[in-house]
Order: sequence, then structure tokens, then C-alpha cells
Amino acid sequence: MPNLTFILPHWIYWLALLALPLISMIIIHRQKGVVREGELSLGIAYMFWFLGGIAGLHRLYLKNKGVLVYLPLLIAVLLTNVEVKNAMNQVSAAKNNVSIAEFDLEMAQKEAQAEDTEAVQTKVEKAKQDLEKAKQALVAESGSENRWKWISHGLAIAIGVLLLIDAFLLPGMLRRRAKVEGRQAKPTVKHDIPDAETVLVAEDPVASVKTPWLDWIDKMNGYVGEFVAWWSIIAVFVYYYEVLARYIFNSPTNWAHEGMFLMFGMQYMLAAGFTERERGHVNVDIIHKYFPPRVKAAVDVFTSTIFFIFTIAILVTGYIFLKDSMRVWEVSFTEWGIQYWPVKVTLPLGAILITLQGFSRLVKDILFLSGKKGV
Repeated sequence: MPNLTFILPHWIYWLALLALPLISMIIIHRQKGVVREGELSLGIAYMFWFLGGIAGLHRLYLKNKGVLVYLPLLIAVLLTNVEVKNAMNQVSAAKNNVSIAEFDLEMAQKEAQAEDTEAVQTKVEKAKQDLEKAKQALVAESGSENRWKWISHGLAIAIGVLLLIDAFLLPGMLRRRAKVEGRQAKPTVKHDIPDAETVLVAEDPVASVKTPWLDWIDKMNGYVGEFVAWWSIIAVFVYYYEVLARYIFNSPTNWAHEGMFLMFGMQYMLAAGFTERERGHVNVDIIHKYFPPRVKAAVDVFTSTIFFIFTIAILVTGYIFLKDSMRVWEVSFTEWGIQYWPVKVTLPLGAILITLQGFSRLVKDILFLSGKKGV
């Protein structure tokens, strides 16, 4: 297969982290509770065509037997790429042998100039023969590499032609599949799905305590948690591209792994407040879970001191790391050279979010103990 040389520009990386979650949140909130059942989607079919067409996933989605054409081609591509890699290694080894033989011949000729004896002349002749053999081996290995590359390119062209044809055939295939299954578009259905807050209040009575400021903190962390959750979708696409580039096109990236572990680090920090709101952090509650609600609230108030020591320590150290990073506009030491200072912004920001959520929890516990449901 042809090599891929795409290197993700930094601005696209940062723009995707900002734009994709926002667009997704807008779409999801507009369709909240609306479900279409039993309807094939042309958009999803084209998504499979674009992302997994090389494996015929679009035809698999439409239950079309044409997927059996793509799978053998894909297997052939994978096997051919193995042979291409082996041939490239053999060519590299053959070039190295030629260099060694040339060096040996050069040294033998210098020795012959200093001492023209029969033994030395024999050594020179042997070095020439070794060089000739090495060159012949290089030609043979290069020919083998070229043959496998031609086969690989032929398979790539075949898959490309099939995908191009399917791009025009997809609407018709979808209509035929819908007709076979009798799945015509059904009216939009509104489902009454209980939201997370209702479920949380049922499990934790303290969550029923409401005040305008505490509600604002809860909603803010809710939106931030939802925002960074969409980053996981980015990871799916990036790692899909990495696997495709590495194993199909013999072109591993220098940015996919680094970009994703930085993204997950930022996600970890920014989602901490949301996780605290949902009571999702690891908690040693072997005894605590058996207490009645008021005793639980009292224990939480007492132990909140430890919580705030931890979050404030993260806030202070995170601010120090951020300040040092922005002072030199820090970038990574890798070939990709992505900016590090935006990553370190999430250290104090995440600490602020979880501290505010902890404060919200503390006030709710106090109000709950005092018998108030809000102010």
C-alpha cells in the first residue's frame, strides 16, 4: 500500500478538542429523549464507508453479501504488507553487505599497494568476488521488494475502485435493504427517561438539598464532565487511524499515542469535579455505607478537611507547574513537539472544579444536618 505521511498539525489537535465536544453536545441536547427505532441511516452507512470501507463495514451494516469481496482483499493486503516489510529488511541487509564488501575491497587494495604479494592479490580477488556477490544479492532483493510493492499497490487500487463505486451505490443499497426488512421511517418517539439527578437523589438524600449557587456549581461540573467525555470518541477515531496507517499502509504515526495520552490526562483532571458530584471517586465505605443518611452527612463533614487539603495541594502545585510551563512556552521533547502549557492549564483548573464541588457537598451536608432543603 502507498505510505501515509500525514502529521497532525497542532492547531487541528487543539481545535478538535474544543469543537467536537461542543458540536456533539448541541446535537445531543437538541435530540434529548428523541429516538428513531428500526430505521437504517444513510449517514451511518457513509460513516462506515469512510472509516471502515477497506473492510467492507458499510456493506456489513446493510447486510450486503458484497462484504465477502472486501474481506479477502483486506487479508491479502495484510499478508502482502508482511512480505513488503520482510523484503525491505532484506534489502537493508543487502545494502549493508555491499558496504562491508566495498570496505573490505578498499582495504585489500591499499594492502596490495604496500605489499604486492601473491597472498595479497588473492585477498583482493576474493574481496572483488564478495562485492560482486553482494551486489547481485542486492539486485535480487530489490527486485523482490518491488514485486511485493506492485502487488500491494494493485490491491490498494482494487479496494479504492470498489470504494469509489460503492460511494454511488450506497443510497440504492440502503433502499433495497430497507425494503427487504420492511423498515420504513417511523415517526419520532419521545421517551421519558429519568435523568441522572433523579437517580442520584434516590440513592443519596443529601443531593436533594438545593440552593442557586450550589446548583450552579453542580451544573458547571456537569457540563464540563459531559464536554470531556466526548474526547473518548476522538480517541476511537485516532487509534483507528493509527492501526490503519501502521498495519495497512506501513506508516505508523509520531503523534497518535502522545496526543491521546495527553488528552486523557486533561480529561482525568477536568472530569474530577463531575466525578465528585456523582460520588464516583474511590471511597473506603465498608462501614460508611451502612450508616443512616444523617450519620453519613456528619462523617462527610468531619472528613472533608482531608479532602480540601488534597485538592488545595493539587491547586497550588498545579499553578506552579503551569506558571513554569508558560514562562518558557513549553513543548514536548518528541518529534511532534506539541505544546505542553495548555495541558498544564488543566491541573489548577481541574483542582478548582473539584474543590468547588467539594465545597458544594460540604454545604449540602451541613444544610441536610440542620434540616434545611435549601436556601
